[in-house]
Amino acid sequence: MKRIALLVATNLAILLVLSLIVRLLGLDAYLARAGTNLGALLVFAAIFGFGGSFISLAISKWMAKRAMGVRVIEQPTSPSEQWLVATVRSLAQSAGIGMPEVGVFQSPAPNAFATGPRRDSALVAVSTGLLQRMNEDEVRAVLGHEVTHVANGDMVTLTLIQGVLNTFVIFLSYIIGNIVDRAVLGNRQGRGLAYTATVFVSQLVLGILASIIVMAFSRMREFRADRGGARLAGRENMIAALERLKAAHEPLPSSQFAAFGISGGGRGPMRLFLSHPPLDERIAALRAAA
Repeated sequence: MKRIALLVATNLAILLVLSLIVRLLGLDAYLARAGTNLGALLVFAAIFGFGGSFISLAISKWMAKRAMGVRVIEQPTSPSEQWLVATVRSLAQSAGIGMPEVGVFQSPAPNAFATGPRRDSALVAVSTGLLQRMNEDEVRAVLGHEVTHVANGDMVTLTLIQGVLNTFVIFLSYIIGNIVDRAVLGNRQGRGLAYTATVFVSQLVLGILASIIVMAFSRMREFRADRGGARLAGRENMIAALERLKAAHEPLPSSQFAAFGISGGGRGPMRLFLSHPPLDERIAALRAAA
């Protein structure tokens, strides 16, 4: 469960940092002097909203490698690494994408993830636990799932969704800041500390609400990636891999990247904030598709 959490967390952090930069540079004061024209504010919000989203996409591979300690396989040094690289190459060719970087990260949990800014510039990484606990057919199915994410352009689509949401988060937070500063506090001489605090808090709250939409898209894309993995590696192999994940699921080492992995999901009210549907639902969907 790591890809979406990384993008959401990075976007939220970038959004808040950009807000501070805007304040320090006096851009918000400029908008105030201009009467806060809504059209200008929307353009301003779009530039910064999409900017933060595309920055997080551009550094996604670098962030994933550093956070997860991924060792990229430049030259295979063992039969298992040779098989892994050859399998990813075969799946990538079948999916019509460029050869991704292939890496391994240390974790006893069976897991894998894919990330990257483009279909032809991706990273596919698997845990040591995945290679140890699954047979080759199951590993191939998991790799097919991740390659399908790349082939579907999920990261780019997610970036566009996040950019739109960021735009409205910025836009609405400035509107709320103006309302509080002028109507509630009666400040008509300029934008003070109350305005800055209101904008900051509004962006934080609206950003969390926006993440619900991002997570809904993430859950939808998991079903699509499962179908892609079944198409590339066989439906029964994909189901077997999900069953193995269900039996042996452990969280990834860093909870910050929960949306990166192939497994995850839960029930109850917190489901709105989960990047993956429950494994039972994913297995049932594959069986129903047959």
